[in-house]
Parts: sequence; structure tokens; C-alpha cells
Amino acid sequence: MKGYIHVYTGNGKGKTTAALGLAVRALGAGKKVFIGQFAKSKQYSELETINKLLTDITIKQYGMGCFIFEKPKEEDVLAAQQGLQDIIEAIESDKYDVIILDEANIAVYYNLISVKQLIEAIGKRSERTEIIITRRYATQEIMDFADLVTEMKEVKHYYQQGVQARVGIEK
Repeated sequence: MKGYIHVYTGNGKGKTTAALGLAVRALGAGKKVFIGQFAKSKQYSELETINKLLTDITIKQYGMGCFIFEKPKEEDVLAAQQGLQDIIEAIESDKYDVIILDEANIAVYYNLISVKQLIEAIGKRSERTEIIITRRYATQEIMDFADLVTEMKEVKHYYQQGVQARVGIEK
């Protein structure tokens, strides 16, 4: 079966959630899944589930424990570059059917990795490997390179009324 490149982007909620849903679906079909999360290092509820119940999903985080709001620190860049190397190894291993690059668009946006590096990494995949790239700010080059692009558009969000991320729903 031919694999495709997906991009889930936009300012709406649900990009990582959609990617994780695809990971669960793939696992149910006997596929091997690798998830690399750029700019994340916190223990989210989905990680608890994956670590306890979905042990055939490999997940690694490449962040420094805080959101990047302006200029990234050197350690943010180093973590993302290490993540990119791990992802290239996962792609080249041909061990995984589905590889999710969660938050890769934000890693590009903050110059933690370049568009060129990301496209070159994805280009190393076998014909059967499905790649999913998430987060807002997908570049035109990434969208052009992809086979499927979904933009999540925020219409209304309770965050605007001061509601913080809730355990089990947003984190």
C-alpha cells in the first residue's frame, strides 16, 4: 500500500488529536507507529495512555519544557535537531508504517529546523510509509510537498474566555 504525506495545520483545536487518532487506527490494523513531538516535553494524558496501553507506539519528545514565544534558546534548537536525527533514523529504518511529526510546523516556524531539512528527511521514507506533520504555520513548501492538507479553523474557543487547558481534554 502506498503511503502519503498529511499536513494538519491551522489555528483550530484538534491537529495532534487527529494525528493520534490515526496512530490508534494504524495500530489496530497491525501497523507500527513512531511519534516524534517537537517543542514538547510535558507529560500529556495521551502519553499516559500510550505508555500504559499502546506500547507498540514509539513516542519521543524533543522539547525543553516550555512554550517558545519569541526567540528560541540554543537548547531548543539542539533538542529539535536531535529530534530530526532520531526521526531520520526512524524513517530510514523502514521499521515504521506511520511516522507522526507532531509540532514539526512550529519547529520550522521558529527556525529550530529548516523547511529544507524537513523535506529532505521526509524524502528518505519508503514508498509505503505514511507521514503526518502537525501544528499551525505550515509553510507553503510543506503544503505543496504533502498529498493531503487539512486546515483546522478556529471559529470559537473557550480559551478566549480564560479557560485553561484541561486534563483529559486539552492535555
